[in-house]
Amino acid sequence: MDKTTQNGMFRPELQSLSSVPIEITVSVGRACPTVRDLTQFGVGSVLMLDKQVDDPVDLYVGDRLIGQGVLEVSEEDGRAQLSVRLVDIAELKDAT
Repeated sequence: MDKTTQNGMFRPELQSLSSVPIEITVSVGRACPTVRDLTQFGVGSVLMLDKQVDDPVDLYVGDRLIGQGVLEVSEEDGRAQLSVRLVDIAELKDAT
């Protein structure tokens, strides 16, 4: 059963949950160094990832993929802030 109304708002019985904060993890890539490589890391070492700079990043809540986005730099209070512009949102229905 859908937990939202047609306009996307939460049904009244779920309204109290709408203000509960969740943590979204942004995954920019993965690396698979050997143990030998890992033990030789130091300040200034470079860890190569499996993605290019312009590749989309994955957004997760827990271990569930919820969407993809692109990294951007936004200005907030005169400071550069790293941000993510959503480009794809996963279907968030209950897993069956």
